[in-house]
Amino acid sequence: MAVSAGLIAEFKKLLGDQFVLTEETDRLSYAYDAAVLAQVVPALVVMPGTEEELGKTVGLAYENDLPITVRGAGTNLSGAVIPEKGGGIVILTVRLNRILEINREDLYAVVEPGALTADFAGAAAAEGLFYPPDPGSQAVSTLGGNVALNAGGLRGLKYGVTKDYLMGLEFFDHRGELVKTGSRTVKCATGYNLGGMMISSEGTLGVFSKLVFKLVPPPKASQAMMAVYDTVEGASETVAAVIAAHILPCTLEFLDQKCVRVVEADAKIGLPVDAAAILLIEVDGSHQGGVDEDARKVREICGKCGSEDIRVARNAEEKLKIWAARRNALPALARARPTTVLEDATVPRSKIPAMVRELNRIALKYKLQMGTFGHAGDGNLHPTILCDKRDAEEFGRVEEAVDEIFDVALKLQGTLSGEHGIGMAKAKWMEKETNRATVEFSKSLRRALDPKYLFNAGKKII
Repeated sequence: MAVSAGLIAEFKKLLGDQFVLTEETDRLSYAYDAAVLAQVVPALVVMPGTEEELGKTVGLAYENDLPITVRGAGTNLSGAVIPEKGGGIVILTVRLNRILEINREDLYAVVEPGALTADFAGAAAAEGLFYPPDPGSQAVSTLGGNVALNAGGLRGLKYGVTKDYLMGLEFFDHRGELVKTGSRTVKCATGYNLGGMMISSEGTLGVFSKLVFKLVPPPKASQAMMAVYDTVEGASETVAAVIAAHILPCTLEFLDQKCVRVVEADAKIGLPVDAAAILLIEVDGSHQGGVDEDARKVREICGKCGSEDIRVARNAEEKLKIWAARRNALPALARARPTTVLEDATVPRSKIPAMVRELNRIALKYKLQMGTFGHAGDGNLHPTILCDKRDAEEFGRVEEAVDEIFDVALKLQGTLSGEHGIGMAKAKWMEKETNRATVEFSKSLRRALDPKYLFNAGKKII
């Protein structure tokens, strides 16, 4: 798709020459995301810097029939920000990155969609407040992307995910008109719950311009530990047992032997490479006594499920080392082979042992290198296949394995995606999880809000 010189001139007049990218070498950077999918080079890339510029950009693009893809940092793993075939226009939120307000009295914040997650969490912490959602890409991911995909993270088990903190937002519709929903109050029953509709919408219903997030007081005490297991079954059964005991750790993370060995080889932080699996666990709360009691119960459960080595962090440095093991999992795996296929099959927490067994079976069946890690406490596992896409025979086995992973997750009453979203990568399976009526209803909703089907076409519902 070519964009006319006249339309390019209009965008340059609106935004400034330096914020309209027309050279192919510049546009190539926005042809892909973190999913293993074919690249599509956009016809045009623009960077509005104010809410007014954003609204006019959306209206101008839609009026001229340009497919619109909104992009934050491009860290998503579902193909949600790969442009539609033919290119269209990519709207970058990189300049819309301001933290507009942090309100200590009423515990909320107002931000622009391009603000980085870690920067926002740090700014809240500087005011003595806590923003719990912590996706693995938080250092570079944007808050608009977090809302669009309902990002989760390590603390999701106890604190929830992005949708649990969104109080309100403003977004532009296809006409470039500003729509407002939600509020800065704890309760709000005004109008439709448009915020709930926009969560996980993946850029298919409108373009975010402002976000209002709830903040909470930070925990006053915590204790972190690593439990080492001789069997994968023991580790996975511990997860189910902890939840069944009605204990909600702040984090409860799982790494199998493949992950442990790759991370240790990469980071050299003293992980037990002979372990079949490890659990990384942290409990927190408002009182040290309560935290100590929960931690004692967790250690007891770990022991009953087969862990003979439980390492408790004695200070902040040791705690950081424990979490470095988890946060280094994906980067270390990604460096092991040319192609990394990372999924996020999610099942009810009681089904974690069954899902782990099935993942190991699938890896053997298709003769693949697969490491599994993830947020086991909320049922969200990340089976990660290490391969080389250039090897057509091997990648064919990878695709068959991924199909079977999703089939198994759904059979165990799980879901296609716990936090990565649907995008292009999983759209074909949507009807398998829901049904035809659900898909058609979603299409009708989308067409009503986007008559030309230009908002992130080809994603989520197709």
